[in-house]
Amino acid sequence: MRRGPMIAVVVAVVALVTVGVAVAVSLGRGGDATPRGDVPSTSDPDPAMRIPGVVRAFYRGGHVGPGKRVAYRFSPPIGGRHDAVWATCTGVVYPQPLRVENAVHSMEHGAVWITYAPTLDARSVAALARRVTGIDHTLMSPYPGLDTPISVQAWGHQLKVDRADDPRIDRFVTATRLNTQKGVYPEDARATASPEPTGTCASTGVFDVDDPPPADTAPLPASAVPDA
Repeated sequence: MRRGPMIAVVVAVVALVTVGVAVAVSLGRGGDATPRGDVPSTSDPDPAMRIPGVVRAFYRGGHVGPGKRVAYRFSPPIGGRHDAVWATCTGVVYPQPLRVENAVHSMEHGAVWITYAPTLDARSVAALARRVTGIDHTLMSPYPGLDTPISVQAWGHQLKVDRADDPRIDRFVTATRLNTQKGVYPEDARATASPEPTGTCASTGVFDVDDPPPADTAPLPASAVPDA
């Protein structure tokens, strides 16, 4: 007489446990769909390439002399030869366009550089700034001549979007900032996402955050150095 109720209780407990497991698995899968799923790992070294619109190019880097200009293939540039001094990238929002050779060095250290057209509305600029202010290994500046309202760069990677509320921006930052993984580039499986990932973004004492080297928008001189 007691077996029936006992069996019913056991079945109910098993059912609850099964439901609990199902919920846990579902929640786990849901987590993978969030930006956390864009974090680089040994088995997934370049999740940025799953983000629609991202382009990638392989660069090795190298320094050029003071004041020297580089003929970059991408605009804004995403890698290549650059100035020996990096732009301070400790979450600085620059109100003026930067000399690109300094900003490229920042990306070599694993920083993400957010750029925007000077005509972008103030509300959108503020929304972008909230993604940068105080966040180490990020920097932001206007970029004259930009062919889209917003362009986000990390070493070897770029994403261009039309709106500051585009969710791909956050995904891109998660996937590229401080990425130390190897196996990102088919051209060299031993190369890390950037040549010096986790390099410092702190001020060098040479680069003046309050009065940085200005962007040079003049036509490239014949002496410009190739980017690679």
